[in-house]
Amino acid sequence: MKNYKIKLFSLVITLFIFSCTSDDVSDVTVDDTDDSNEVAVVIDDTDFEAIDWTEATHSKDVDANISEVFEDNTVKRLDFVITEARWQTMLDDMENLYGTFGGSSAGGPGVSVDIDEDPIFVPGEVFYEGKEWYRVGLRFKGNSSLKSSWQAGILKLSFKLDFDEFEDDYPQIKNQRFYGIKKLSLKNNYDDSSMLREKVATDVFRNAGLVASHTAFYTLYVDHGNGPQYFGLYTLVEEVDGSVLDTQFSDDGGNLYKPDGDAASFANGTFDEDEYVKKNNEDEADFSDVQSLLTIINDGTKTTDAAAWRTSLDAVFDTDIFLKYLAVNTVVQNWDTYGRMTHNYFLYNDPATSKLTWIPWDNNEALQTGKQGGALSLNFSGLTASQWPLIGYMYQDEVYKEKYDAYVEEVINGAFNESTIQALYTSYAALVEEYATSEVTGYTFLNNSSDFQSAVSQLKSHATSRKAAVAAYLN
Repeated sequence: MKNYKIKLFSLVITLFIFSCTSDDVSDVTVDDTDDSNEVAVVIDDTDFEAIDWTEATHSKDVDANISEVFEDNTVKRLDFVITEARWQTMLDDMENLYGTFGGSSAGGPGVSVDIDEDPIFVPGEVFYEGKEWYRVGLRFKGNSSLKSSWQAGILKLSFKLDFDEFEDDYPQIKNQRFYGIKKLSLKNNYDDSSMLREKVATDVFRNAGLVASHTAFYTLYVDHGNGPQYFGLYTLVEEVDGSVLDTQFSDDGGNLYKPDGDAASFANGTFDEDEYVKKNNEDEADFSDVQSLLTIINDGTKTTDAAAWRTSLDAVFDTDIFLKYLAVNTVVQNWDTYGRMTHNYFLYNDPATSKLTWIPWDNNEALQTGKQGGALSLNFSGLTASQWPLIGYMYQDEVYKEKYDAYVEEVINGAFNESTIQALYTSYAALVEEYATSEVTGYTFLNNSSDFQSAVSQLKSHATSRKAAVAAYLN
């Protein structure tokens, strides 16, 4: 930490000199020439040497060091340093998107505004374990959670990090990586007083043998001109369109989609290329894989020739992985995804199989009955098959239902075994409690420390109730 303090002091002095000598520090423009949402702050900060750069820590030419970045049994620390002018630009942009901080939404009191653009990136310094990463692209992230936090006047906001976002402006950071990783999400554990749900739910998906992001607990401090401010306990999440593809698939060149909107339901007649948001291969206007999935899942042969329908579906969609995912998702209960909401999942066309593969995403609302009608029941009662055909039509098929039921039993005896999960909750709660309960007013969703203990107790009770629910379903 001594090395960090020296670097931080030097950087603060440099930024202070800029703020005192440049009349252009507050001259901020947004680069609208592409979708990067970069911000150009007129500061001549291009003359620097990346003295902490090593191949293992900063270069693109190494494999992602998952064990370093995503360590389960510790709470690590990240520090961001952002110039005062750039920080203000981020806040101004948020106000344009979401209205007054701690107040009404953009458009006036009580007006609900749909936001179809991300907050802006600015360059900032990232410090970790005494090392500096330079001019990293930093922005706020989230949808309803970001809006709700902002309008509640809570600055514990989620961040997205892109380590070479600004490489065109700063050649010194070309292909900069964080231990081999280009992109990370730092999630604020919104609406989760235990601050455990994002991590535990993702652990369960991974322990069930599914592709899912790695996660870890981190504290965050941000210095935007007045010294480091504790922003609270966060969950660091591996981005799917980054190291997840690199490390969990043999080939990362297939189409990756993050569907969002009516088309994400795969209901008949909803196909819309704009809503099958491509995260790579954007220049290739080929959506035939998702279009085929939509066509086949709704095809009438599901009732007239079920075997032929399954053969066609299995050819374009990894149905086995989806059924296992579905079993995990319903056992742990997760309402904020497919089946209730048309978002929060990825589809990857794995070149090794030429099949679309389901990848879960954004699990802070998992491990509870939830909102919007609550999590789906294990037998999907109340679900309209035509509205959610990937679940509804597959569950109506006796072959797929038999596989799903087997996975439900496997999950409750394995990845979500009651005693295993209870022990995990106890271990993680002991690990993070001091960091969670020491969050400060304006940077926390907790009213008091008892909120944390109560939320952990609720998670443990939930695990017990799910064991009973699965037993009743299977019997």
